[in-house]
Amino acid sequence: MKTGAAVGIAVVAIAAIAFGAYMIDFDVTEEGALPDVDVSVEGGDLPEVDAEVGSITTGTTTETVEVPDVDIDVDTEEAEVKVPTVDVTPPADD
Repeated sequence: MKTGAAVGIAVVAIAAIAFGAYMIDFDVTEEGALPDVDVSVEGGDLPEVDAEVGSITTGTTTETVEVPDVDIDVDTEEAEVKVPTVDVTPPADD
């Protein structure tokens, strides 16, 4: 869609919305009121929980990967780069 057509459609849409807003007239004939509500509650207790969780260790290790040789010839050569590692240790069973 061309930019001029999109702008034209947007102008027509804005004009239609503005025209519709002026065509509606609300008159409040009676004031409203919310009902009177009395609420009383008592505090509760949360359950006591004893949880054992595992640990996650992050770090880096050096790996050898093939990377392209940046020139007209698309040869590759090996280079050492750091890649992320993640060690997950689940909780011990009792």
